Amino acid sequence: MDWVTAGAARSVGCVVVLVGAAAGGRARRRWRARRRAAALLGDERPSRRGRVGGRRPRRRPTARGSPVLPGWLRRAAKALVTGLGAAVFLGGTAGLVAGGLLTVGLYRWLPRARSPTERRAELDGARLVRQLPLTAELLAACLGSAASPAEAVAAVGRSVGAPMGPRLLSTAAELALGAPPELCWQRLGKEHPPLAPLARCLVRTSLSGAPAATALAGLASGQRAEAVRAAHARVRRAGVLATAPLGLCFLPAFVLIGVAPVVVGLTTRFSQSM
Repeated sequence: MDWVTAGAARSVGCVVVLVGAAAGGRARRRWRARRRAAALLGDERPSRRGRVGGRRPRRRPTARGSPVLPGWLRRAAKALVTGLGAAVFLGGTAGLVAGGLLTVGLYRWLPRARSPTERRAELDGARLVRQLPLTAELLAACLGSAASPAEAVAAVGRSVGAPMGPRLLSTAAELALGAPPELCWQRLGKEHPPLAPLARCLVRTSLSGAPAATALAGLASGQRAEAVRAAHARVRRAGVLATAPLGLCFLPAFVLIGVAPVVVGLTTRFSQSM
């Protein structure tokens, strides 16, 4: 009955590890919710017990919103807990080796916690990509109505929201002061890479003297088609990722239930015939 006791101990250890991980995730989610509520109410220091505006001094939250551990330490803790669970479940020397390898692999491949500046830049880049087709169409309409580049860019900048609007208004101010349009568009594309297609299109039309409305309309349609293709690719990837756990569960079961008995039976029959 020793193997029964060892299996029960391993199962209890795995359950404790999973419950601890779930409790930690729930605590982090509650902390983030209280932090958002405090930000909406104008207080940036929510108390741990859920009171907004507590007097108890607190540490500054880290990049991902945790009030306790920095990103690299939380990543190491996750990898260590997972490796410990694997070691307890397998047991013996094999469990220690597998747990160590799993800990090292998870610490290496888990995503690194990004700073608030990096997250904000990524969010602004995604919003700029979404706003690019509409911006190109509005610019085409304004430039097609015989408006000057500075007036057209200023009108579009006041029409669209952030983060596209302030960037266009800054460029419109440079154009109104007499800066060369090519330099303004090139600077816009270099400072904001998501707007590089728009900048290249406007630079080409400015140098060649061709009407910018047609080129901008083509840019808008191309960006929308690219967004549709990217959405379809994400949907296909989500389908593959959704079926992967099913394959990992059913394939070993099929091997153990369907293939292993046949192989064992053939091996036994062959050994008896010998």
